[in-house]
Amino acid sequence: MIVDAILSPEFLNAALRATTPILFAALASAIAAKSGVINMALEGILLFTALFGVIFSSAFQSAWLGLLVTMVMGGLIGFLLAFFVLRLKTDAILAAIAINLIADGATILILLAVSGDRGISSSINSIIIPRITLPIIENIPFIGAVLSNQNILTYVSLIMVVLVHIFLYKTPLGLQIRAVGENKDAAESVGISSDKIRYISLTISGVLASMGGFFLSGGYMTRFTTGMSAGRGFIALAASAMGGNTPIGSFLVSLLFGGAQAISNILQLGTLPHELVQMLPYATTLIGLGLYSYSKMKKRQRLTGK
Repeated sequence: MIVDAILSPEFLNAALRATTPILFAALASAIAAKSGVINMALEGILLFTALFGVIFSSAFQSAWLGLLVTMVMGGLIGFLLAFFVLRLKTDAILAAIAINLIADGATILILLAVSGDRGISSSINSIIIPRITLPIIENIPFIGAVLSNQNILTYVSLIMVVLVHIFLYKTPLGLQIRAVGENKDAAESVGISSDKIRYISLTISGVLASMGGFFLSGGYMTRFTTGMSAGRGFIALAASAMGGNTPIGSFLVSLLFGGAQAISNILQLGTLPHELVQMLPYATTLIGLGLYSYSKMKKRQRLTGK
C-alpha cells in the first residue's frame, strides 16, 4: 500500500511541494559556498522570513508585495552575516549560530508584539501565493498530476535552478564569485575585491533563502508557527554540499530530501509512532551525508594512494 502511494502522481506532486523551501535554501547555500563562505544561518533566515512573509503580506494585503519586502529583509540578514564575518572578523560558524539562535526566540517575541498571538499567527490575515494549473501540461496523464496545480513559488524554484546555473557559470559576476571561492589571493591579484564579492554573494544567498521562508508560511502552510523551518536550513546545507555546491546537483539532492519529507507525511497516517516517522527526513540527511563523506574519502585515497 505504501509502495503504491509512493509511486502515485499525488505523492510526486507532494514531494515537489516539500522540496521547494529546501531547494531555495540549497541554491542560497551553493552561491555562498562558491564565494568561499558557508552560510550556516539559513535556518534562521528561513524562520525570520517565514514570519516576515506573514506580517508584510497582511500589512500590504498583497502576497507579492509581502514577498518583495521579505526578500529585502532576507538580503539584509545575509548582508549582516557578511558584515560580522568580513568586517568584524567573526567566525562564520559562530555568527551563523548566533543568527539561528536569535531567530528561534526573536520570532516568538515579534509575533507576540505584532499580533498578541503565541505560537501561531492565527489573528494575522496573511495573503498566500496561489497555486496555478499549467495549460496543456495538466491534460497529460501522470505528468499533469505531478507538475500542474503547484504553488507559483514551486515553479519559481525550478526556474531559479536554471537562472542560478547561468548566473554562476555564464556571467562575469558568477566567474568572480567562483574565482574568489577557489583562490582568493589569485582573484585579488587581478583586481577583484574578495570582500565585495562575498558581501554580494551572502546578500544574494539571503534573498534566495527568504523565498523559501515565505513559501513555508505563504504556500506550504497558510500561517506562521514557531520553529516551522524545522531543520530545513541544515538539510539544505547538506543538499548543497552533496550536490557539489552546483545548482543542478543541489536540485537533485533537494528532491531526494523533499521525497523523504513527503514519505514521512504519508507514514504519519499509518500506525507507526509519530515521533519515529518525523525522524525520516533527518535520518535520510544523516545517511546521505555519511555516504557522501565515505565516497569523498575513498576518492581521496585513490588519488593519494593512501
